[in-house]
Amino acid sequence: MDIFQVKSGTIRKALAAGALLSCLLAAHVYAGKPIASSSDETIAGGVHVEGVDLSGMSPEEARSALENKVSELASTTVSLHMGDDVITTTLADMGYTCTNLDIVNSLTGIGKSGNIVERYKQQKDLENNTVDYPLEFSVDKKRVRAFVDTCSAYNSDPVEGRIEIGSDGYPYVEGGTDGLTLRPKESAKAVRKAIKNWKGGEINVDLVVDVESPEVSAKTLSLVKDILGTATTDYSASSAARAVNVQNGCALINGTLLWPGDEFSVTRAVTPFTAENGYEPAPTYEENRTIDSYGGGICQVSTTLYNAALKAEMDITARSNHTMMVGYVEPSKDAAIAEGVMDMCFVNNTDAPIYIEGYCSGGQITFVIFGHETRPENRTLEFTSKVLATMEPDGFSLYPDATQPVGYVLQTQSPHTGYQAELWKEVYVDGSLVDEYQINSSYYQAVGTIYSIGVATANASVSQAIYAAIASNDLAAVQQIIATGNTQQQTNQQDAQQGAADPNAQAGGEVTIVN
Repeated sequence: MDIFQVKSGTIRKALAAGALLSCLLAAHVYAGKPIASSSDETIAGGVHVEGVDLSGMSPEEARSALENKVSELASTTVSLHMGDDVITTTLADMGYTCTNLDIVNSLTGIGKSGNIVERYKQQKDLENNTVDYPLEFSVDKKRVRAFVDTCSAYNSDPVEGRIEIGSDGYPYVEGGTDGLTLRPKESAKAVRKAIKNWKGGEINVDLVVDVESPEVSAKTLSLVKDILGTATTDYSASSAARAVNVQNGCALINGTLLWPGDEFSVTRAVTPFTAENGYEPAPTYEENRTIDSYGGGICQVSTTLYNAALKAEMDITARSNHTMMVGYVEPSKDAAIAEGVMDMCFVNNTDAPIYIEGYCSGGQITFVIFGHETRPENRTLEFTSKVLATMEPDGFSLYPDATQPVGYVLQTQSPHTGYQAELWKEVYVDGSLVDEYQINSSYYQAVGTIYSIGVATANASVSQAIYAAIASNDLAAVQQIIATGNTQQQTNQQDAQQGAADPNAQAGGEVTIVN
């Protein structure tokens, strides 16, 4: 009896629940939301595929909508990066296709399968939560590889970096880029992986490459941006030949890149002093006199660079003063050059490369040393020339000139005052002197007037006498020999020379001195 009562109660409960569900379903129908029968061929509301709302669509409409979506996705740009080069294509060009468009065939059954209770539950779930099904895609491996192979056209050799000077007067870097060689197999794999993991937006892929770096990279040269030291001297009073030599020497040094720890030699940079190397004969110092030789004026190039190197606080490893004082810098600020004898050298003692810019303009030569500035901004320098002694020139010197006849006397050099001098470096911080020390010491000879004496003559006795007078440095004896020469050839040569040197000179025993 008890068992029957339980069963009867259970049956009654089930019948009551069925009746309640029937009422709810009826109410749902009455509210305008009928339960679709299994024969309904439209897709239930709330069904999305790949973000596309397919609610109420027939399978044909759904397929068309999804095909449009696939076309939209296939037009996505794929950017392949190889160094600074970007090669673009689209997914469509790589054979991008959807592999499960037949998903639409099963969408019409959502919310319509099972008994009435199951269908009701499915539809209520769709009303409360949108269901988004993914599409599946693939690419054509051969087409991916074929396109990647075309990127081999962007293979490149390493480009050595170099410094150029911009319109603002400061350096910038050209080149310094890596050489790149495509690895097609690995790159194609990277492209397929990027597409597989794609979550939307443009697709960017770094191609797989072998890298060959240049010896001089842009990163290293980017440190060369500050003016460490600069100097200018004037050569506007130079002869045309000397000006050519100054400009040529400057051009040979311009553009020098010096690595940390490396030494720069002016002589090594500007020699040989030949016509083939751009030089002309011009006045140079030889011992205590001035003569013409190829490269005359190159010492002004060296001197100007020396002063720039001092201001840049390079480590000066070689420097010599001239035998006689020069006019374009103060005592002890010069740097003489004599191939195989004198040089001006310095070492780059900074933590970065330095770049030497040299240029000539308006009769002035300028050198600028660029590099990486690490010195404090409140620290400044002064270089002071201190003259310890002055020696006035005295007397004169005579030199024979076999290309000119007896009677030719030319003053080839004015007197030079001698000096003993030192160069001192003064260091200031916030305008206050904090240190000073001697940089160099120089001695310049005092040299009297120099005359060139013509000695060409057919008269052996005159030749012997005038050579003896020159050896004795006796200008009066030279004048006497010229005045008393007793051959017609000597007289004619002397007259011709006098006439050329001074149209107002009288024939006979007068001596013409050309200054």
